[in-house]
Amino acid sequence: MAGLNLRFTDEELDALRERAAAEGHSMQTFAHDAVIKAINEHSRLFDEAAEHVLRASEELNRRLA
Repeated sequence: MAGLNLRFTDEELDALRERAAAEGHSMQTFAHDAVIKAINEHSRLFDEAAEHVLRASEELNRRLA
């Protein structure tokens, strides 16, 4: 499995450590899950936007076809 090194300020690292501990996770697991969640959210928002554009332009596209 590939890895990735991330750099944090001391304050950011402390916040990460505290948040991960509060949720019962290691910092690595917490950071990994946060990145995956961000990726999935971005994909979901893109899909919603694309669906909205398709619905909004449905009549025009039908007439142009």
